[in-house]
Amino acid sequence: MNHYLVYGLGGALIFSIGVYGMLARPHLLHKVVAANLMGSGVFLILIGLGNRAQGRPDPVPQAMVLTGIVVTVALTALGLAIVKRYYTVTGLTTLDDDPPEADA
Repeated sequence: MNHYLVYGLGGALIFSIGVYGMLARPHLLHKVVAANLMGSGVFLILIGLGNRAQGRPDPVPQAMVLTGIVVTVALTALGLAIVKRYYTVTGLTTLDDDPPEADA
């Protein structure tokens, strides 16, 4: 088993955990963390693909990972801002269909 295969399999596992978290967890902060896990899984797969060739590693996947890290930071900030705004407006942290009734 080569090291790039370990990166690829680890990345696929982390991506799968992120997909599960995105679909199964109703809490919005959990969904933001799951999106970050999915991004980290893709980064590991790209790193594994970049080291396939003998000799020097391919710089294109490394550049894509660096760009992806910046995009992920922006995605996280946007997601957290949306969650905060949603909580401020509705008082909820989930996307339930039935919001709790306010005390009269």
